[in-house]
Amino acid sequence: MYGQNFASLDIPTTIVGILSVVIIAVTPKFSKKVPGSLIAIIVMTIAGIIMTNYFGIHVDIIGDRFKIDPSMSEANVPDMNWETIKGLISPAITIAVLGAIESLLSATVADGIIGHHHDSNQELIGQGIVNIVSPIFGGIPATGAIARTMTNINNGGKTPVAGIIHAIVLLLIYFFLMPYAQYIPMSCLAGVLVIVSYNMSGWRTVRELMHNPKSDVTVLWLTFILTVVFDLTIAIEVGLVLACLLCMRRMAETTQVSVLTDEIDPNEESDLEVTNVEHLIIPEGVEVYEINSPYFFGIASKFEDIMAGQNDRPKVRIIRMRKIPFIDSTGIHNLTNLISMSHKEGIKIILSGVNEYVKSVLEKNGFNELLGKENICPNINAALEKAKSHI
Repeated sequence: MYGQNFASLDIPTTIVGILSVVIIAVTPKFSKKVPGSLIAIIVMTIAGIIMTNYFGIHVDIIGDRFKIDPSMSEANVPDMNWETIKGLISPAITIAVLGAIESLLSATVADGIIGHHHDSNQELIGQGIVNIVSPIFGGIPATGAIARTMTNINNGGKTPVAGIIHAIVLLLIYFFLMPYAQYIPMSCLAGVLVIVSYNMSGWRTVRELMHNPKSDVTVLWLTFILTVVFDLTIAIEVGLVLACLLCMRRMAETTQVSVLTDEIDPNEESDLEVTNVEHLIIPEGVEVYEINSPYFFGIASKFEDIMAGQNDRPKVRIIRMRKIPFIDSTGIHNLTNLISMSHKEGIKIILSGVNEYVKSVLEKNGFNELLGKENICPNINAALEKAKSHI
């Protein structure tokens, strides 16, 4: 595009744009209190007026292209029908996710600087209310912005009051100073956007991410390519799905399923009823299995394969669940099948160390009747005693 339109280059407009970039870039070296973009807009607007009135050199301004109206728009609720909803639901979800990520990122960065801890629910609920009401008056989705947040912090604003004042000042500017905005040169705004784009590109972060695992790098480049070739909505949707799949794969690969048939070292245990024992002997004919991750569909089949791969058929199988924080529907289905198959083979199943949340899920799915309430034990001591009684 630059090459095709180079013949239409306007020297004064180009100079205004370049000077705007230079002013924004060098301002932080002299003053961290006043944003460089504000200085650039004021200086270039005055320069544009002088060039037009005294030198006859006109630089394209906002007023040449847009009508500035400082009045509030009338409330307008669009006609929502099924076709409209279908067309909006995908970009709406994408914008909501991006808005949440940007706002929480800004809040997290601010936390680290001022030594505070934000309330994520408060942040997102407030943002959600604003983004529901704002479009009724012609507004667009808004998020917390790291640039303005850092400007506030650098000027001493460290409480929610700073954000409130920020909004009130913007509202006053909108009502009383908007007529003057028509004199801002378009190329000055272009210069501001060049700096904003550069800061948002995060090329240093991209460079650092290249040292991450290949799966993360793959998500990065795929999302980047889809953004350029198609659009942001498709890129975010595909990127999120791929990241979730890779995360589940990583969890499945790093999950360990231990099989014990001899003894348990009490020094490595955390759920023993008695702690002054030297060792816990596993009775002959008993196998102890332990899973150290959430019991979801990526783990369920792996556990089933390990159990099926054991050559001997014990009389009792103890499944230690102390390190399982939750179980999903596939895990419940898999565990139900394992218990049913074991019962057909004459093998008793005992669950050990089930936390309260997982226990309530199992109870709702009928495990008390399927397994027997007495076979869901609070710790390994009770499970081993129960196993001895079955033997």
